[in-house]
Amino acid sequence: MTMKKALLAMIVSALPGIAAAQMEDRPLFHSTDSLASRDDWGLVHQSPVLNPTDTAPRYHWRPLYYLEGGRDLVQQPAYIGALQRELRRRGYYCGEIDGLFSAEVSDAVARMQKNYSMRVTGTVTIPVRRALYLP
Repeated sequence: MTMKKALLAMIVSALPGIAAAQMEDRPLFHSTDSLASRDDWGLVHQSPVLNPTDTAPRYHWRPLYYLEGGRDLVQQPAYIGALQRELRRRGYYCGEIDGLFSAEVSDAVARMQKNYSMRVTGTVTIPVRRALYLP
């Protein structure tokens, strides 16, 4: 009878790991674009609209963006295009998606920071990146 309890305990302890493995973003089933649109759960989804920044050079491996600072990211048109797209999708930005960090983008980031109870700076910070599911 103790063997059954040990086996049951082993199965129950493995369940959270199995569930986490099923929830991760797998490149075999999703786009490998590191700046692709993500939904409210952080999962990749297709975007029907093509923007000029969609063909801009970008990192092919998503974790490389975590090594960049906010000032470096502002100079990358592909990253700012993804930022503008996510801000537009949430209703904070209404301008053109051109990959330029303008005053309109800064105002949109500041409004988003205020609504999410973040420190309002109008700049790309780590909490802003996390809230928008951007690397």
